[in-house]
Amino acid sequence: MPPRRAVTGRSQEPRQRFVEELRLLRAQKGDSLRQLGDVLGWDSSLFGKMESGQTLGSPEVAQALDQHYGTKDLLLTLWELAAVDPTQFKERYRRYMTLEAEALSLWHYGVSTVHGLLQTPGYARDLLAAGGSSGDELSRQVEARIGRRELLEGDGAPRFRTILSEAVLRTPLEDTEEWRKQLEHLVDMGERPNVMVQVLRQEAGLHALTNTDTMFLRLPDGHTVAWVETGYSGELVEETAAAERLQLSYDLVRDLALSPAESRKFIMQMLEDVPCDPST
Repeated sequence: MPPRRAVTGRSQEPRQRFVEELRLLRAQKGDSLRQLGDVLGWDSSLFGKMESGQTLGSPEVAQALDQHYGTKDLLLTLWELAAVDPTQFKERYRRYMTLEAEALSLWHYGVSTVHGLLQTPGYARDLLAAGGSSGDELSRQVEARIGRRELLEGDGAPRFRTILSEAVLRTPLEDTEEWRKQLEHLVDMGERPNVMVQVLRQEAGLHALTNTDTMFLRLPDGHTVAWVETGYSGELVEETAAAERLQLSYDLVRDLALSPAESRKFIMQMLEDVPCDPST
């Protein structure tokens, strides 16, 4: 059978086509993300994540968007296709998870969220819920994410360095007690001999990883690979020269960050500003 010919010029991959249609329909209607959230009743950040490809949202959200745009079942159909599509992105991510479990050391830079290996259950639940998960699916995803933390435990645990943009620490959870637990967990994890937590202050200015979450994995054979994730997509970088260029950018970011001791003090100062639960 000959390859399918592109007619519209838009992507033929279901997930990417879903993203493209979301952007196009909102642009045609002239809605802002905030307006969309106000009209449909979901947080505007969810629609932003859907349009950047970070999440598919739920079928209920896709159906509500179809009603809003008058597109019948177009978006719901694309959502269904994307939800079961074994895309290259998913294959790359499964390979990344396999390599993460084998890594001897890990170096991370987080531009917007705490890495999954350092998340508390409350933080993970809020983050996954914001991405559209709910009910039993949400509970399973939280359990799986918290289970990953075992990677940093035990005698043979790999060394792990995370550099968190100050923006990560300036974006609290709605539940202040859960947010306090997350900050305290970062402090506790930073005291482990195999974990280093650093903070990159906003005053450091622009740098090569300003909008890119990055994780480097040093594998048993000495080879280093990188997982690069933006608001648009994720990519596993295994080619040596490309991984080395990314690592140079990471090294420059590390040089701008507070030391682990200074970072601990910074997070402790933030904890002092978190209101205490009067019932405790």
